[in-house]
Amino acid sequence: MLEFQKCLDQSAPVPYSVVRETLRAELGGDKALNEKFEFIDPIPLASASIAQVHVARLRGTGEEVVLKVLKPGVTETLKADLGFIYLVSRLLETLAPDLARTSLGDIVADIRTSILEEVDFRKELTNLEEFRAFLAKSELTAVATCPRVFPALSTQRVLTMERLRGVSLIDLEGIKAYTDDPEGTLIAALNTWSLSVVLCPSFHADVHSGNLLVLEDGRVGFIDFGIVGRLSPETWQAVTEVGEGLVRGDYRVMAQGLIRMGATAAAVDEGKLAGDLQALFERLRTLDPQIMVIADVESQTAAASLQVDEEQVTRLLLEIVEVASSNGLKLPRQFGLLIKQSLYFDRYTRILAPTLDPLRDSRVNFPRTVEEAEKVSSGGRGRMGARRREREEDLGVVIDVTPKK
Repeated sequence: MLEFQKCLDQSAPVPYSVVRETLRAELGGDKALNEKFEFIDPIPLASASIAQVHVARLRGTGEEVVLKVLKPGVTETLKADLGFIYLVSRLLETLAPDLARTSLGDIVADIRTSILEEVDFRKELTNLEEFRAFLAKSELTAVATCPRVFPALSTQRVLTMERLRGVSLIDLEGIKAYTDDPEGTLIAALNTWSLSVVLCPSFHADVHSGNLLVLEDGRVGFIDFGIVGRLSPETWQAVTEVGEGLVRGDYRVMAQGLIRMGATAAAVDEGKLAGDLQALFERLRTLDPQIMVIADVESQTAAASLQVDEEQVTRLLLEIVEVASSNGLKLPRQFGLLIKQSLYFDRYTRILAPTLDPLRDSRVNFPRTVEEAEKVSSGGRGRMGARRREREEDLGVVIDVTPKK
């Protein structure tokens, strides 16, 4: 599966002539393209197996946008390959009954659905619009944003979006050019994301360093909403219970949270699960980020950045899934998505704010219920902050989503 993911993330670009043909077919031909766009850069800004991105400029307004264009044949190839993988997973469950305990077929089915959603850009357009509406309603537009979309210039195979300019969340030196408070910027990113998990119809489920930018105006920019998650209130409450257990170092509470999530295939030994969780998370705490120092000979400067090893993050997630399945638990896919994002944020914290403890810092928000999240977004920060101070062991509900100065 790791190799399959690499295949999706890395790919040589297709010729611009092929991209142009897709644009002609989707947006109304050469005449329409000339009327709508003043310029389209034939050199791609980025390329992956599913799509590639080109910078363009709108005619009339001169606004700079990016065009995300689906590569030809991708949908049909993915449907065939993923269908084959699904059938193989079901066959393996039949031949090896122990695999049924891990819900291999269900996991593959979820992955298949998620990936096929990525090749329909109308779904990503909806995800972006929902996130922008969430930011506005929660009064977070001063600290975070995502690209504005252009529905009239978007189809199933083409997505036209505002271009956001900034640096990666792991580019510490680059961030310092836009803000004097990298820690506050990280907190703003984490608070925005955690509130979206509760209040937005879908949450960003791929917050690797390429998808989180610190913009020139200091705000955090969330990009690429091809992969999102949707969470039920029950699952979120179970997740926060697991978090409370982690804060207190009470792995039995963590185990109880997982069990109450309703993802049990059979009777679960709570004590054994607690012990396995403790061993895993204590090992995770010892992991160090990989620091890369990039030297610029001409300017005689050096920039340090965090090399976020996505393969390592994925392997850690698989280990968590293995601990659960070995104890008779079938974790919902959404729970796995949340864990993976938390591992990303943990790495960002290590480089941008190494002394920050997100689970105990009063500036960091992990609302346990929809009601708590709504109080934060509607101005109920003081009441929640007071309640938090009365319970030192609480998860740490945010009292201010604005970065500190």
